[in-house]
Amino acid sequence: MQHTDKLFRTVCLSCAALIALLTVGIFLQLGIHSSDAWSKFGLSFITSDAWDPATDTYGALANIVGTLLTTGIALLIAIPLAFVSALFVTEAPAWISRILSQCLDLLAAIPSVIYGMWGLYVLVPLVDKVLLRLIDEHRLLDIDFFRLLLGETCYGMSFLTAGLILALMILPYMSAVMRDVFRMTPPMLRESAYGIGCTRWEATRDVVMRYGIRGLLGGIFIGMGRALGETMAVLFVIGNIMEMPDGLLSSGTTIAATLACNFAEADGMQRSALFALGLILLLMSFGIQILSQYYLHLTRKNRGES
Repeated sequence: MQHTDKLFRTVCLSCAALIALLTVGIFLQLGIHSSDAWSKFGLSFITSDAWDPATDTYGALANIVGTLLTTGIALLIAIPLAFVSALFVTEAPAWISRILSQCLDLLAAIPSVIYGMWGLYVLVPLVDKVLLRLIDEHRLLDIDFFRLLLGETCYGMSFLTAGLILALMILPYMSAVMRDVFRMTPPMLRESAYGIGCTRWEATRDVVMRYGIRGLLGGIFIGMGRALGETMAVLFVIGNIMEMPDGLLSSGTTIAATLACNFAEADGMQRSALFALGLILLLMSFGIQILSQYYLHLTRKNRGES
C-alpha cells in the first residue's frame, strides 16, 4: 500500500511539474522569438498603432484595443443573457429545463468556424441591410453621440458584429457554470428565504447569488478567457483592417485575428512582432486570471471565509 501511495504521489507531482514547465516554456519561447521586436521598438510597440511591413514598423495598440473592445461587447451582451437563462433553466419545470439545457449544451458543441460562417453569411448582411439602413434613414451619424459611438464610417464587418458572435459563443459556457451554481444552493437556504416573505427574485438576489458568488464570477471569467483568444469566428466578421477602432461599427482586427492572417507568410521583424503579439495576448490572459483570483480572495475575506 505504501509503495502504491508513493507511486501515485510521484505521478501526480510529475504531472503538476510538467504543467508548470510547459507554461514556463511557452513564455520563454514567445519571449525569445519576440526579442528582436522588443529590442527595436521597446515599449513603443505597445503604445503605437503602426503596422507597415514595407518599412518594418510595427505596433500592437490597434490589436490590443480591438481585442479588448470585442471582448467587452461580448461580455456586456452575454452576462445578462447567461444569468437569466441559467436562472430560468433552474426554476422552470423539469421538461422545459431539460430541453433548454440540451439546447445550450448544443451551442457549446458548435465549432467556432461554423459560428464565423454563420456570422459572415447571416449576421453581416443583417447588419448591412437593417441596422445600417436605420442609421442612414434617421441620420444618426449627424448626432455627435452616435457618431462617436458607431464611428464615422459604418460597416457590416465590424467590432459590434464580432462582439455579437463572441457573445453567442461564450453564452453556453457561462450559462452552464451559473446553472450549476444555482442548483448547488442548499434548498434549506431558499426555503428559509421564502419563509420570511422573500419573493423568488429576492431569494435569488440575496441568498443564491451571495452563496454562489465565486461560481458566478468563475463563469464570467471563463467566458472572458474564451472571448479574449477566439480566432476563427472573429476572423470571418471583423474586417481584418490594421487600424485603431473608430467606433462599434468600424472594421478592425484583434490579436488572434492578426496572428491567424499573417503568421504563415511572415518572416524577419514581422514574425518577431507577431510573436510579441502572442506574448501580449498570453500576458493579458494571465493578468485576467490573477485579477480574478485577487477579487475572489477579497470576496472570501469580506465574507469572513478562510
